[in-house]
Amino acid sequence: MKLPETTEWALHTAAVLAQLPADSTISGAQLAVHFGVPNPYLSKQLAKLVRGGILTGSTGPRGGFRLARPASQITLLDVVAAVDGVSDPYVCRELRQQGRGSARPEDCTRPCALAAAMHRAHDAWLESLRAVTLGEIAAGLAPEVIAKNRRLLVEDPLPHR
Repeated sequence: MKLPETTEWALHTAAVLAQLPADSTISGAQLAVHFGVPNPYLSKQLAKLVRGGILTGSTGPRGGFRLARPASQITLLDVVAAVDGVSDPYVCRELRQQGRGSARPEDCTRPCALAAAMHRAHDAWLESLRAVTLGEIAAGLAPEVIAKNRRLLVEDPLPHR
């Protein structure tokens, strides 16, 4: 499974917001600086997370982003689905029915074993992402990591831009 780099950005952004007090709002610019990623591209992912119900966004001098619901209620699958969707990347083109070694159509009434295995793998991947919440990710971090992120983003942040 290969996901775009921006999916990593969305996952890390959501995970860092899960580490902050619930009433904290962090600007997209602050998050871009925090992770060292381009603000315009991160902004697109943040907008997808808002549309997907993962984040809420507000404007104004104290505006920014925060989780839309408790971290314990947001799965990794929720985040990935919001930014990339969850369609199965494997497309069976019925190669078994092509070329010199082709199978007869009547022998291909069910999906081939490869397609079935790939679909099961995709389903397992989705289930594994569904089984982990942002709350669990945050809870598994070392206390000093959480303290550093809170200090840099909430207690001593860069000015909102």
